[in-house]
Amino acid sequence: MDLEKVIENLTNLIKNKQIKELRETLKSINSADFPSIIENIDEDKIIMIYRLLSKEKAAEVFVELNHDDQEKLINYLTDTEIKNVMNEIYMDDAVDLIEEMPSNVVKRILTNTKAENRKIINELLKYPDDTAGTLMTTEFIDLKENMTVDDAFKFIKRKELKKETVYNCYVVTSDRKLLGVVDIKDLLIADRDSFIKDIMDTNVVKINTLEDQEEVTRMFDKYNYIALPVVDQENRLVGIITIDDAIDVIQEETLEDFEKMAAITPDDGEETYLKTSVFKHAKNRIIWLLILMISAALTGQVIENFEAAISTLPLLVAFIPMIMDTGGNCGSQTSTLIIRGLAMNEITTKDIFKTIWKELRVSIIVGTVLAIANSIRIILQYHDVKIAIVVSVTLICTVMIAKLLGCILPMLARKIKCDPAIMAAPLITTIVDTLSVLVYFNISTLILHI
Repeated sequence: MDLEKVIENLTNLIKNKQIKELRETLKSINSADFPSIIENIDEDKIIMIYRLLSKEKAAEVFVELNHDDQEKLINYLTDTEIKNVMNEIYMDDAVDLIEEMPSNVVKRILTNTKAENRKIINELLKYPDDTAGTLMTTEFIDLKENMTVDDAFKFIKRKELKKETVYNCYVVTSDRKLLGVVDIKDLLIADRDSFIKDIMDTNVVKINTLEDQEEVTRMFDKYNYIALPVVDQENRLVGIITIDDAIDVIQEETLEDFEKMAAITPDDGEETYLKTSVFKHAKNRIIWLLILMISAALTGQVIENFEAAISTLPLLVAFIPMIMDTGGNCGSQTSTLIIRGLAMNEITTKDIFKTIWKELRVSIIVGTVLAIANSIRIILQYHDVKIAIVVSVTLICTVMIAKLLGCILPMLARKIKCDPAIMAAPLITTIVDTLSVLVYFNISTLILHI
């Protein structure tokens, strides 16, 4: 979609009051593209565009907007229009909306929401943050095992279906305990007089309401489903989670991990870079920068303690940046791989000794190659074999320390129920810097007798 052309076309249609053509043009625009259009169009034209959309599309567009634009739009909409939106959107989207809106807006939204939907929203709001219960929608098709396929189709036709609920039908008992699942495809190809119990799949992959949302995304990745049923502690079906919600979680978790790995306090993920205030950007970064700055001061203290060695052989200072950078890079490489492995469930904390052994062998190979390369360079440049030995031994030790820390710290964080991403490059680099300088000067004094 050429955004500039679309906006120009819409603006001209509004200016010339070509309402019929405008309505037809809006029909052809995908709901997911409207946020970009709304961001780049005059505010007085937004409400006009929105009111020309069908009820269903208006609800789809509303859900796609960021929370700031949703709040602005609610302030323009009449009570009837808000009621139409709340009748059309999924319950999980309604919960997300209410969680993010200020209290005065929430009051207006709930006032214009049907009583039965308000009850469902209140139930969903009781689930802990970042659990399956907060992601699920309560809109799904539930069948009984003694129904025939013909009965099932009649039942489905009577339901007010929405497109994300039609693909899977869940078979439950009279007290809503989950028995099985039937794909709509199975219903279409089965004989009309077949019983649901004879065609349903009883091997159902399901999620508990209190399951962490990261585990939910892993299950979607593993089983490649478009929806997963959510059950309570008594195995009663209470909702479903659809793939679009799982993708949203993956994006949020990925962004959060990137921010933590860059030593930035995670944001709520609702505001773009340009919409986030300067103060908020600074606040999210300054805490970790202060911590890392204080930690880095330890490296300076170590160098100061070896001032006598430096004054005896000033050449030693020339190799400090290279040793520190090499250690930091090695630690970053390993921590990135380990954090990814933990996130993808390729490794667990039970594999810590296997992982340490693997990284130890890797570090010996990498350290040896780097040491040989530097030895050759130092001998050719400075003609000093002892200095070459000092730097080479230090490099091997530094690489081993860095890779072991890059391996152990993320796994230790997971073990104590912390996010492994906090043990990423900035923190590990700072620790390795101090340790590598300490190792370097101790080896120097030992070999060079200074």
